[in-house]
Amino acid sequence: MKRILFLFICFFTLPLFSQGIGEIAPEKELIKFPPNSYGLDIMFSEGGFGLGGFYRHTSSRDLTYFADFSISEAKDPKEFEFIDYWGNTTVYGKKNRLFLLPLYGGVQYRMFATEVGDNFRPYVTIAAGPSSVVSTPYDREFFNAFRKAQLSVTAGGYIGIGANFGLDQKSLMGISIRYYLIHFFNDGIESLEGSPEKNLGGFFITLNIGSMY
Repeated sequence: MKRILFLFICFFTLPLFSQGIGEIAPEKELIKFPPNSYGLDIMFSEGGFGLGGFYRHTSSRDLTYFADFSISEAKDPKEFEFIDYWGNTTVYGKKNRLFLLPLYGGVQYRMFATEVGDNFRPYVTIAAGPSSVVSTPYDREFFNAFRKAQLSVTAGGYIGIGANFGLDQKSLMGISIRYYLIHFFNDGIESLEGSPEKNLGGFFITLNIGSMY
């Protein structure tokens, strides 16, 4: 994950340095993209894979308001997966599978709008809202375990950095890296037996695919 973060930061900073070499070119007129967009988030983290959806509304050149919802898997950082001779996987001490279902609203601020071309639109973002966590017993089969599912509701949020790509005014493509924090105000929730976690989340790399109108 650290190597991915390093490459991601280098990828963002390289276009900025390349802009400063050579003669000063006349400032190009910014493209006016449609103010509304919606789409799909494909999420990857150390805890597993996730899917989500989003809606965004741009109120000015630099400021966008949004709402998003996602479902992803979470795990205790102390978990270690064992694979036996026959390919079966086991996590010793695991009590529950955990699934995060955050519903957030937030603000996205576009950076370097006049310095970087419209085909690369970097931004920073912050979001917060209610976060649901579903736990299912690990000793049951995956789908059957949902009969014994338990729901916990708490608060959370994330901060992130990302970019949208391309000049198409109908399709939205982007990538972002976010740090989620979901905090429990009680004793926490157990992924491993006897080891309740009060903070869930972590880093997520998110691919954004959507439409603008």
